[in-house]
Amino acid sequence: MSRIISVSRRTDIPAFYGEWFVRRVQEGFAGVVAPYGGKRYLVSLAPQDVDCFVFWSKDFTPFVPHLDTLDRLGYRFYFNYTLTALPAVFETNVDKAAALKTLQYLGERYSPRHLNWRFDPIILSNITDAEFYLNHFERLAAQLAGRVERCYFSFVTEYEKAKRNLLPLQADQGIRLLQPHREEKIALADRLAASADRYGIRMYSCCGDYLLGPRIHKGHCIDGTIIEQLFFPQGFAHKTKPTRKECGCTESIDIGTYDTCPHGCLYCYANANKAVAGEAFRRHDPNSAFLGFDKPQSDSWVAELRQADTNEQANSSTLF
Repeated sequence: MSRIISVSRRTDIPAFYGEWFVRRVQEGFAGVVAPYGGKRYLVSLAPQDVDCFVFWSKDFTPFVPHLDTLDRLGYRFYFNYTLTALPAVFETNVDKAAALKTLQYLGERYSPRHLNWRFDPIILSNITDAEFYLNHFERLAAQLAGRVERCYFSFVTEYEKAKRNLLPLQADQGIRLLQPHREEKIALADRLAASADRYGIRMYSCCGDYLLGPRIHKGHCIDGTIIEQLFFPQGFAHKTKPTRKECGCTESIDIGTYDTCPHGCLYCYANANKAVAGEAFRRHDPNSAFLGFDKPQSDSWVAELRQADTNEQANSSTLF
């Protein structure tokens, strides 16, 4: 059964683990440990089993050399590309100049339809107020005009992991997070949408249906309709499978691992601790089938899972 493969909501594979991913493609599978419950399984990455890769990253620059391999092998894919206005105090390890240049390049190499620009999240504070976002968004939209058609955005969700990282900002940096009313968020979103409209970009709200309106549409970061339009003119069967409240995403399977992304973004839900994630990156073995785990452990799990599959097939054959 072919599936949409998410690469990945849980860590930035294109920025930091591109070599690992290409080796997984060449071997035809990736190992995954479910983040809740710890179940282990193997995901086929053979071309006939992949409807589409949906890549997520803050900077695809290191991944660009691998695109030739994916194109040559005939894979279908599109990009969720996060480029925010946030200053370095919130995003500590992102080269935004390089990211912008590569975003422009991908829009030219493929097409604007292959890109979801994620201006996400919006964190309102005493150093990042509404005017800050309007000015920075206008500048970015002007530079991306003709290269992207869609912009996805949301206001920051204060997950417990994110709260622990964001709260010390006031004591350590003098940064005060604001708690805007819903009406203030709607007003800012409408002004951003008006700016986007001037550059031929449509705005999509991610998990925030209260923001929807004539110029703001419901976001589907993994979108079966986009995949159909890009790759399956004959039609593409898909169904919605939300990952959280008001999510509109199409069903997919993710091959990433939490607590492995060294970007160090304070608002991130995928890292409990920046130091832990950095250490996981330093210990990473690109030859391991399971991202975030060493090769001996991974090889052992692969052998166990394959043996279990062999046993299941043998047991099934005895029923007939």
